[in-house]
Amino acid sequence: MANVKLLYHYLVAHFFKLCLLPLMALVATKASSLNQEDFHNLWFHLQHNLLTLAIISVVFALVSAVYLVTRPKPVYLVDYSCHLPPPHQKVTAPMIIDCINKNLEADPSLKSLYDESSLDFFLKVLERSGLGDETSIPEGLLNVPARQTMAVSREETQQVIFDVIDNLMANTKVNPRDIGIVIVNSSTFNPTPSLSAMVVNKYK
Repeated sequence: MANVKLLYHYLVAHFFKLCLLPLMALVATKASSLNQEDFHNLWFHLQHNLLTLAIISVVFALVSAVYLVTRPKPVYLVDYSCHLPPPHQKVTAPMIIDCINKNLEADPSLKSLYDESSLDFFLKVLERSGLGDETSIPEGLLNVPARQTMAVSREETQQVIFDVIDNLMANTKVNPRDIGIVIVNSSTFNPTPSLSAMVVNKYK
């Protein structure tokens, strides 16, 4: 299914070029069979038939205009920035397990969701994930009991996004008013108003 979608997007993006290929092949085939006298007759016909010349010129102009309008626009990466959380958010694997155990003690209702086998499985996943001792986790998860509310999630999101944007603005010297489109993608947190609106209201 993914290959079909990829093929579809490729055909749509290059539809104009794909339509021109058979036409160019046909013209090249016909041109290869013409001799010098044929070219001379064609040139003579164009010189004495302004209507044909005008039609060819208009068609060429329209084709060029359609190509310029429909061709894919290039996208340039000017710069990028990554968020560096504060040092107190760095945790090791044992610290994460300790935090989970403290939360289980603070909220006994969680024990029905996390038994010993599930904790062992989580520990194995954590060990094989490749996360090192410099890994950072959200501040709300470090609290006991853990704070997992919309307000905390929005605060964490603002901390990450605004820090990244501030760094980009400082490095690129771009004026926020010169930016026409803002795209913010988050797979797990989609509040209302949207994250894009949050960014626009911050830097407008």
